[in-house]
Amino acid sequence: MVAIYAVQDSGSRGRLYPEVESPVRSPWQRDRDRVLHSAGFRTLQYKTQVFINHEGDFFRTRLTHSLEVAQIARSIARSLDLNEDLTETVSLAHDLGHTPFGHAGEDALALAMKDWGGFDHNTQSLRLVTALEARYHAFDGLNLTWEALEGLAKHNGPVKRPTPYFVEYDAKHHLDLQSHASAEAQVAAMSDDIAYHGHDLDDGLRAGLLSFEDIEDLPLVGEALRRSRDMERQIGREASDQAQRVRHETIRVVINQLATDLTEQTRRNLEALNPQSADDIRHAGYPVVAFSPEMREANKAIRKFLYARMYRHWRVNRMARKAKIAVREIFDILSEDPGLLPDPLRGHAKAADDVQRRRLVADYIAGMTDRFAMEEHRRLTDLSVLG
Repeated sequence: MVAIYAVQDSGSRGRLYPEVESPVRSPWQRDRDRVLHSAGFRTLQYKTQVFINHEGDFFRTRLTHSLEVAQIARSIARSLDLNEDLTETVSLAHDLGHTPFGHAGEDALALAMKDWGGFDHNTQSLRLVTALEARYHAFDGLNLTWEALEGLAKHNGPVKRPTPYFVEYDAKHHLDLQSHASAEAQVAAMSDDIAYHGHDLDDGLRAGLLSFEDIEDLPLVGEALRRSRDMERQIGREASDQAQRVRHETIRVVINQLATDLTEQTRRNLEALNPQSADDIRHAGYPVVAFSPEMREANKAIRKFLYARMYRHWRVNRMARKAKIAVREIFDILSEDPGLLPDPLRGHAKAADDVQRRRLVADYIAGMTDRFAMEEHRRLTDLSVLG
């Protein structure tokens, strides 16, 4: 049983294209399964989180990140008596629109598309599940429920400046873009923060971009590190074994404390609001799912540290610069000469106007994995590689 303020299994606003509901799965179980089986979800396994895919087998990718977000979100949703399946669906789908090479690839495409309708990964996620996935006879996209699409569109809050595609889709399937999303989508968004702060610290330490000394003074993280080191000293393991266990235990404690604080503060917020429906959460006027003030400040400090010391590290910057150049060159070459596109895109491009052609090329690039994008760049620019 879910709480009265959760999205109810019997209360869905339906799908854009009506379907007979399953006798054995809830609408959101079907949504989750459609996301898991989509081509867009599979490509996430070779898309950058921070490190480009070939830099190491054990660094997070967009796929492992999405799975970790879903695990954290589902645990929090269960604790708060929310709709776990809907929470999981939004968590798994939230990064479907990411380009190869992470934010570097997105920045390059956004600049290339600046005068042609723009590009951002949130809009691309919505386009993927509502138009680009071509799997079903009766419709394009995945035909997800209103609740899943609303969560995907608004998981970071009300959409104050909707992109042209948001406006276009909202006109035919109103997603109430100016309100907050359901508690389930809010949990997915906050779990995204928890997951990437935890695993980006982990990956940074593993890669040698960060050291234990670098994080000693970070709020929350420093205390978790001290406790972990003390435990290892008491156990007395070999130094070579200690470092890995200290790292894992530190990150485990950080993730647990963030998730616990979020759950406890959200309970207090729910008690104060006393919502009687999911719509009461949507129209509360503020995010109901939130950290305590103290943890919010700690979280900001971790984010600031990661941006300064990891995301802007010279090694990361070098790879990001190369990625931006590759993405922009692929875009420019294919936009200027659409005859170089593979079938069937080449035929579509010939029938398109300038805006449509560039959008088609952007969609093609956004759907690439890191590895495919590198190979495609070589095919288009290197005479020694067969086209």
